[in-house]
Amino acid sequence: MLLEIKVNHFAIIDQLHLQFKDGLNILSGETGSGKSVLLKSLGLLMGGKASSDTIRTGAPQAIVEGAFDLKTRPDVKQRLVDLGIEVEDDQLVVRRIISSDEKSKVYLNGQLSTLQNLRDVVSPLIEVTGHAAPLIEITGQHDNRHLLSKTYHLDLLDQYVGTWEKRTQYEEKFSQRQHLLEEINRLESGAQNLHQRADYLEFQRKEISDLDLSPGEDLELETQVKRLKNATKLIQFVESAEEVLSNDEGSALERIRTILKKGTEIGHLDPAVPSKLQGLEEAQELINDSLFELQKYLKSIDADSSELERAESRLSDLRKIQKKFGPSVDDILKALLNIETELAELQQSEKLLETYKKQVSSIKTELLKMGEELHTKRLKGAKLLADSVNAELAELNMKGVIFQVRVEKTVDLTSTGISDVEYMSQTSPKDPARPLSKFASGGELSRILLSLKRIVGSSQYPRTYLFDEVDTGVSGPTAEKVGRKLKSIAKAQQVICVTHLPQVAAFGDAHFLIQKVQKKDRVQMEVIDLNHEARIDEIARLISGEKITKTSKAHAEELLEACQ
Repeated sequence: MLLEIKVNHFAIIDQLHLQFKDGLNILSGETGSGKSVLLKSLGLLMGGKASSDTIRTGAPQAIVEGAFDLKTRPDVKQRLVDLGIEVEDDQLVVRRIISSDEKSKVYLNGQLSTLQNLRDVVSPLIEVTGHAAPLIEITGQHDNRHLLSKTYHLDLLDQYVGTWEKRTQYEEKFSQRQHLLEEINRLESGAQNLHQRADYLEFQRKEISDLDLSPGEDLELETQVKRLKNATKLIQFVESAEEVLSNDEGSALERIRTILKKGTEIGHLDPAVPSKLQGLEEAQELINDSLFELQKYLKSIDADSSELERAESRLSDLRKIQKKFGPSVDDILKALLNIETELAELQQSEKLLETYKKQVSSIKTELLKMGEELHTKRLKGAKLLADSVNAELAELNMKGVIFQVRVEKTVDLTSTGISDVEYMSQTSPKDPARPLSKFASGGELSRILLSLKRIVGSSQYPRTYLFDEVDTGVSGPTAEKVGRKLKSIAKAQQVICVTHLPQVAAFGDAHFLIQKVQKKDRVQMEVIDLNHEARIDEIARLISGEKITKTSKAHAEELLEACQ
């Protein structure tokens, strides 16, 4: 509920501090007294657009501040916590500062915030948010946006029937399905390109894989080709080396063997001689080893034209793919790994697409079942809601009007189920039912809205209902019945009602008089919390006009006593 509002330098208000009460709060005043200004300041607390034109002349800025009691609104407290705003003593303090430079500041519990956050917390649009119940809800004779919204019709019906939890589960499933459909669309829109890409990658993968490359093979092939092309020179070198080292007369081995033999023969002359020849023995072994390796090498380079052709052909194939995938075999093998990785990802996309399609089909089956359950409950509840509203309307002297709730099954799944809900009305049993959006009378429309809030209100979060002349177009006994309805609503919700009817004003738990006063050289607005005697005078004014008579006062006192 709204505990209090403070307004400084806003329009014709210099300073205003108004403390509202539980129950039914009545606002009255003469035409042009400034009721609309007070409503605009309340609108700022709900996230209304601010304008520098509303700053009181001569003031640097305007300030509107309101305090809300959140004891019965855990949903709002949670929203504030989600926004990182601390909540102390179960209160929310909203502060709007309007500057001449058109820059408006918003504070929630002392923390600088945004206008959108304010709207989301205090007065979310039912048409958009569905589940979020506002702290203040304005209902005026010209503000029937809710009644003209089929979304609001469905919201009220679900609140009345008690299908919010089921609907929430449905909406979560529907959201999952929408996300999957978006992913499927994204994958399918690029499916042709993906297939072309996969074919191209598969061709490249085969081109590389068929070569069966080994790391460093390009260097080995280059060496092999060079060796085979120069085999004659290499063979001549090996043969000449063998002759010098072993085969020729006076070869290195032969001379070393001769020296070692003579050294052994004279070894008895000096034992030190054989030890001096140890290096030659090692040299002899090294030469023999080298000869063995040269002979082995000679066999490997034995000129073979077919081997040379094979090596040159493979090197030629390698050079071709080097132009595409890199200068070395290592680069080519790395490219092959990347190709295989991308191919695996593309194949995974195809599998993912199939998985998503199966999930969408499964979720659709669940949604249809849940939608049918919701639709059945809505159909049953629609009749009960219509009967209850018609009973209320009969008490408000609208016996000729028949209220209906049309519930039809939709062809496709929607975000709220498979139900199309719209409130209809008939001016008589013979007339066709028409959507409420085509209902002509503002007064009758206001009473239908009043009846709906009376019936459905108890199932919603408590809030502050602000009725701006909802009693317009009624009088006499009907006015009294409107007052009783407002009083009934105010038992569970706080109600602030702007009225010109004494029959409505008399039901108030608190009554505030709005008036303009002349102070020095300008007019300003003030609001007075009326005591019992002052209430009698104000109700008498509402009865008889500016001239209050003894009769009107007596009537006012009697009316006030009867309504309390």
